[in-house]
Amino acid sequence: MIKKNNISIVIADDHPMILKGLYDELLENNYNVVGQASDGMQALEKILVHNPTIALLDIDMPILTGFDVIKMAKQKEVDTKFIVLSFHKEIEYISQARALQINGYLLKEDSFYEIEECIEEVLNNNVYFSRAFEDSSLKAVSEDIRKMKHLTYSEKIILKMVSQQKSSSEIAKELFISVRTVEKHRSNIITKLDIENTNSNALNTWAYLHRLIIKEL
Repeated sequence: MIKKNNISIVIADDHPMILKGLYDELLENNYNVVGQASDGMQALEKILVHNPTIALLDIDMPILTGFDVIKMAKQKEVDTKFIVLSFHKEIEYISQARALQINGYLLKEDSFYEIEECIEEVLNNNVYFSRAFEDSSLKAVSEDIRKMKHLTYSEKIILKMVSQQKSSSEIAKELFISVRTVEKHRSNIITKLDIENTNSNALNTWAYLHRLIIKEL
């Protein structure tokens, strides 16, 4: 069993009271907080300097979001395990967390007991999502990610452009292909993702709701 004071932690939140509260709780419970940050750029710098065991990051921060920090830190191949703390329960945020293979996702309403439980699970190489999330939502997101991996390179490019709310004619013009080719790709994407094609905007709506995860394709 790992001793708490051997676990180095960087914490980041742009709300001073939340940051202080989290720092005080961790300190009182014998964790080793090696860095604090109030924006994403500071958080990234602290992580790269200290290479902590765990980084507890708010998603909505100035300069860089928590997701941006994690993506950039992973590109630097740090050993840190990442846990995000947020008020967001929306499926698009769960989707991006899954896409980035984040180790833990907690809600700011969670108790410190659950934060500790999350830390323990993450250190045991498990993925932990707040108990407030419904299993059905987590399974649906995982299934969506699995389906998107089966898209071709061209289909992924077009899906990204659809998620940016670009029309078929705009996509065709940018990619130097015909509108008919774009529509064929759209049809294939709808089939592969099992989207209920109840109207002409079905793919547009689906892509917009999943835009955060699509960005990571």
